[in-house]
Amino acid sequence: MSTETPRTAESSAKWSVPAFFLGIGFICLVTAAVGDHVGIGLLVFGVMVLCSLTVFELARRSQNYREAVEHPDERSRLINVRAWAGVGVILTVGNLCAFIGDLASGRTGNPYYWMLMVAAVAYVVLIRLLRRRF
Repeated sequence: MSTETPRTAESSAKWSVPAFFLGIGFICLVTAAVGDHVGIGLLVFGVMVLCSLTVFELARRSQNYREAVEHPDERSRLINVRAWAGVGVILTVGNLCAFIGDLASGRTGNPYYWMLMVAAVAYVVLIRLLRRRF
């Protein structure tokens, strides 16, 4: 008979976000090394490790964070949706500024143009889909 405890939703939720940060950091490190930009890869990996440790520490110490991740209620879900929307706005504004700066420098604005176009199309498509759903 096994003495191991079954893995619960709580334990997987506790580890999923830090593991995601570490996974993305590792992928960025490997791809940067392949592209001969090890320094940038190490920097990105280091930032992702710090984010992972911060989220893990939050999950360990903060009752509010644990409730939001392990047993989300309506309020927690709304906070999560707003947080992701805020990230989307910040990334879109950042890409817009980079696009404008690239154009002002006499370059084409690539790849920022494509990221902005994908964001615009995704926004329109999601509005259409979400209106049908709700």
